Amino acid sequence: MRRTTSLMFMAVLLGVALIGGCASAPGDYSAAESGVELGNFDTNIRPQDDFFSYVNGAWLTTTEIPADRSNYGSFTVLAELSQRRLRTIIEESAAMGQAPGSEGQKVGDFYRSFLDTVAIEARGLAPLRDALAAIAEVGNRNELLQLLADHDINGLQNPLGFFVGQDAKDAENYALYVNQGGLGLPDRDYYFKEEERFQEIRQAYQEYIATLLALAGQDQPKTNAKMILALEKNLAGHHWSRAENRNRDKTYNKRTLAELAAATPAFGWPAYLEAIGAGAVTSVIVRQPSYLDGFNAIYGEVPVADWKVYLTFKLLHGAAPYLSSDFVAARFDFSGRTLQGTAENSPRWKRGVNLVGNILGEAVGKIYVERYFPAEAKTRMVQLVENLKDGFLDKLEGLDWMGAETKTEARAKLHKFNTKIGYPDVWRDYSALTIESGDLIGNVVRANQFGHWRQINRLGGPIDRDEWRMSPQTVNAYYSSTMNEIVFPAAILQPPFFNLAADDAVNYGAIGAVIGHEISHGFDDQGRKSDGNGNLREWWTPQDEAEFERRSDVMVEQYNRYNPIDSLYVNGRLTLGENIGDLGGMLIAHSAYRSSLKGMPAPVLDGLTGDQRFLIGWAQIWRRLYRDDELRRRLVIDSHSPSRYRVNGIVSNMDIFYKAFDVQPGDGMYLPKDERVRIW
Repeated sequence: MRRTTSLMFMAVLLGVALIGGCASAPGDYSAAESGVELGNFDTNIRPQDDFFSYVNGAWLTTTEIPADRSNYGSFTVLAELSQRRLRTIIEESAAMGQAPGSEGQKVGDFYRSFLDTVAIEARGLAPLRDALAAIAEVGNRNELLQLLADHDINGLQNPLGFFVGQDAKDAENYALYVNQGGLGLPDRDYYFKEEERFQEIRQAYQEYIATLLALAGQDQPKTNAKMILALEKNLAGHHWSRAENRNRDKTYNKRTLAELAAATPAFGWPAYLEAIGAGAVTSVIVRQPSYLDGFNAIYGEVPVADWKVYLTFKLLHGAAPYLSSDFVAARFDFSGRTLQGTAENSPRWKRGVNLVGNILGEAVGKIYVERYFPAEAKTRMVQLVENLKDGFLDKLEGLDWMGAETKTEARAKLHKFNTKIGYPDVWRDYSALTIESGDLIGNVVRANQFGHWRQINRLGGPIDRDEWRMSPQTVNAYYSSTMNEIVFPAAILQPPFFNLAADDAVNYGAIGAVIGHEISHGFDDQGRKSDGNGNLREWWTPQDEAEFERRSDVMVEQYNRYNPIDSLYVNGRLTLGENIGDLGGMLIAHSAYRSSLKGMPAPVLDGLTGDQRFLIGWAQIWRRLYRDDELRRRLVIDSHSPSRYRVNGIVSNMDIFYKAFDVQPGDGMYLPKDERVRIW
């Protein structure tokens, strides 16, 4: 479930699995019937030894990551194409006289307020004057509690994060969730890893905190920066790991208000919930109970004065992108350059487009799909999805390790899958959001408040099954376990993922495998725990569950051996769901592709067989380069494996790869049959 937006643009997704945020520009496929981008190949590398580099090697060695990017690949190229298209749409709105209160007025005025750097520089810190004064006036823990609630409503980071989502065990109703929070570094591990680079990052973070406090004229910035880092490290010591947070059983802990009060007596739950508008709830779903225990002790022990300094920094950090250039530069220097290795900040127009897209995504998305999403693409996708569902059903029926009882439940879940393609049937209503010309910080805060109340107002109401958790111009896709639905925004439905002019083999290896990936998420190590109605419940027999876990553990161990950089390895447990999704998606897509041939042999195009082109289609969409710091960051926080292993790690488990490219013992990609993952 997405927390709509915040000053920091932090999102929380509950029960949602993404294909990934993943190169050259899309090729001219009308001139290449195969859809294979031969110019990107490195034929000095054997496909049997390194398939990822064979397909993408020339591109990898000749492409430079743009200065304002931490990584670059197929996803990035399409995201930038969407960004340029949105710029045109937004600037047209900004240039036209729009009716007050209309979506066009809101889009145009928001964008202009971000681009007006002269006014922003002139105002300096003035837009935060009231917020800083509110922090300064706090004198006791009751007032501190109200301040924390105000920060939550305004979209600022707190030690506790609240959001509204479907109740995972009662998917027909919304529930209030509480999640661990409060950290300014990407993950708890950043506070404890002793490798030199992580020590450098911690020191840079402390200096960044001091810089913001000094720019705002706060007392003792260096001393307070050290205190804030120590406070966050204390919180981090109670955080659950990313892998633990994926476990949908362990993170579902419904507590009554009495139980919450008994577990965390230092925190005034009734007053806080009333302040954020959730005073009527009788229970809260706690994702990390032991974190609440740790937070209770920290909250009660840390002086109110220290909490005020901590919250001052969170305010400054969240607002920094919308303040004067010294704040913008300081935030980018740490968040962009230090954490991700990015050389330059994005041009102002790109950041403005992203801001408007994040907050008014469906307002501009309406125009985007009118201009750039042909009706025939949606028609073709509908057919592809049905073919992929049939492919999964074929795989399911053929499993020799799954019993009849579990198969019956799995079949029922598949038949209840909902599919959304391109854009929403019902567009989001922004009428309650006020955007004012020339008031950038005010616009961001009101947008955060709009998102907060939009969530809170769901409590006690019907499930909004028309909702999309991505805008149409997003280059991605997702599966929602509580909705039991797969969603494919318009922007991903173009080359190299989906090309109406290309041969079926590449399309099945690209968008077909993406569709299969999202279907497979419904049956991965966590998605499989929900039934066809979206409810978290046991529907596997103990024998089938044990066998599934045994087979999945083979994949965990495989990926644990991949060492992309330094002493950092892929976390096979953290990435398990995505790796299962990739392998299942490819197997399903290949089954659907072979069925599409209706018994006829696949044509040979560009000297490549149908199965070879199918596998190449998968490898093409995952070409990507990373800056070293970004790769380190992703290895710690990302549930997706780096692109090389999304290709090589998957095809090395597929028998068709061995046949298509004559892979033999001794080749770099060879895995003995008894070591290959066999789930679907």
